[in-house]
Amino acid sequence: MTKFLLTSVQILPLILLGNLGGCALMSGMEERSAVCSYDHAWDAAVDVVKDRSINTKDKDSGLIVTHWLEIPMPGRTYGIFRREVADSRDRSRLTLEVKRRDDVTKISFIEERESWAFRGGARLFGWVRTEPSDSVMRDVQNRIDAKLKEHGCTVS
Repeated sequence: MTKFLLTSVQILPLILLGNLGGCALMSGMEERSAVCSYDHAWDAAVDVVKDRSINTKDKDSGLIVTHWLEIPMPGRTYGIFRREVADSRDRSRLTLEVKRRDDVTKISFIEERESWAFRGGARLFGWVRTEPSDSVMRDVQNRIDAKLKEHGCTVS
C-alpha cells in the first residue's frame, strides 16, 4: 500500500502538469499582432464588438467581454428518432484582450459558444458548451485586421 501511495505522489505532479498544458494548447485563442499604439489597438477592438452589448470594458486591464448573444438554430435534431429541438438556439460570447508587448500590441480573442441541447435526466434541455464557430472567428479576425488598418497599424 505504501509503495502505491509513493508512486501516486510521484506521478500526480506530472498528471497535473500535463492537464494544464493540454488546456493551454486547446484554449482556442486567436491572436493578432499590430505595430501601433495601445490606444489605436484598443479603439479597433472596441469597434469590432460594437454590434454586441458589452458586459466588461476595462481599458487598463485590456479586457472586453460581451454579453451572451442568442442565435436561432432551426432544424437541429436529437435522439435516435431524430426529433426536432423546439426553440433550438446557440449562444455566443466574445472575449478580447489587448496587451502591450514592447513595440507591438497584441489582440487575442475567443468565442465561447453553447448550444441549447438535449441533456436527459431531470433537466431535459440545457446549455452545453460547444466549439467556437469558424465563421464567427474568421469574421472577428477580418474585422480586427480591417479596423487596425483603418487606424494606420501594420498587422502581422
